[in-house]
Amino acid sequence: MNNLYTLYVEVGKLFLLLLLLDSWPHWSFAVQLTPRRWLNLQEYQSKKLMADHGVTVQRFFVADSANDALEAAKRLKATEIVLKAQILAGGRGKGVFNSGLKGGVHLTKDPKVVGQLAEQMIGYNLTTKQTPKDGVKVKKVMVAEALNISRETYFAILMDRACNGPVMVGSPQGGVDIEEVAATSPELIFKEEIDIFEGVKDNQALQMAENLGFKGPLQQQAADQIKKLYNLFLKIDATQVEVNPFGETPEGQVVCFDAKINFDDNAEFRQKEIFAMDDKSENEPMENEAAKYDLKYIGLDGNIACFVNGAGLAMATCDIISLNGGKPANFLDLGGGVKEAQVYQAFKLLTADPKVEAILVNIFGGIVNCAIIANGITKACRELELKVPLVVRLEGTNVHEAQRILNESGLPITSARDLEDAAKKAVASVENK
Repeated sequence: MNNLYTLYVEVGKLFLLLLLLDSWPHWSFAVQLTPRRWLNLQEYQSKKLMADHGVTVQRFFVADSANDALEAAKRLKATEIVLKAQILAGGRGKGVFNSGLKGGVHLTKDPKVVGQLAEQMIGYNLTTKQTPKDGVKVKKVMVAEALNISRETYFAILMDRACNGPVMVGSPQGGVDIEEVAATSPELIFKEEIDIFEGVKDNQALQMAENLGFKGPLQQQAADQIKKLYNLFLKIDATQVEVNPFGETPEGQVVCFDAKINFDDNAEFRQKEIFAMDDKSENEPMENEAAKYDLKYIGLDGNIACFVNGAGLAMATCDIISLNGGKPANFLDLGGGVKEAQVYQAFKLLTADPKVEAILVNIFGGIVNCAIIANGITKACRELELKVPLVVRLEGTNVHEAQRILNESGLPITSARDLEDAAKKAVASVENK
């Protein structure tokens, strides 16, 4: 449930920001959601990508044992050290370990303390507001130089379909939720379109640095960092690089203190090294099993399984089940290029969940051939000896042939004329059991 909740929250936050920005005169944004599972990188992996492209980040080491953490702290020779547990969930600072240690982020000036803290982190589960109730096991920690921040700003580069290319978005108010700034002080949000052929021009970078409040030598330094961030954005096929805070130190250094990077999944074929870093260890086992067959699966708390093609349709199906008094058991997206074998594996996954008491199939056949779905359904029902009610709504390409296959199968399959009808029948099948 936590993964889907996080997906809804992050997509919702991005929509809110873009809608708020869109209300500003002559500004226009659009977002395209893709039905791919998002690439998950740990914080240290994102920072290494940035450092490799010349972006200034804190000096850091990664350790997978308390002794390695201690040695890393000594090697840093820093005035102050920050120790961070590496998990994908947010809220680490306020999390609690099952070792008894409170907080997944700690500051200290003593390298020995780093080793002691790491001993209570590595190998133990950290529970935050975004993890499952039992938490997530910490396998690595990041040992980094702690830097003082004299001023925080916000900077991001993201794709904007309305502009047919990337845009820069910045604000002199960083370190806080940018959505809040956009809502309360929209005049403090600055946007600059980037010509995809020419890239970020020197005057654009300097203007953005000035808008962010950098002065004197720091203005040029910030502009240089902005150009390097754009180079990173291009080289790794990112759809978004968000730095918050993009700050300055009392010593006069511009540093990217924290960053979130989203990747274009369609570029996986040319970003193999990056996608090989995908951390799937925190996924549910069924998510990883589904990924083997190019299925996108997220387990939920209900008892009505959803079998859908397209992320938007999957979300709509979950919503309409809830509106009719039921509870979805999962979010399962078949995608576009569906084969019979995938349909079979999808049913295998759904029926392996002991909570599932009914299955709702909702397919809109544009790219998808409904007859392939129907053949896959009948094969799965026979071979898996399906024992729960099955409601099927098919529409689109080759739907009449698909309906013939289902009708002549002799299987107890309930057909539905539309999504509303399908949801009502699925909910009723559970209530009548």
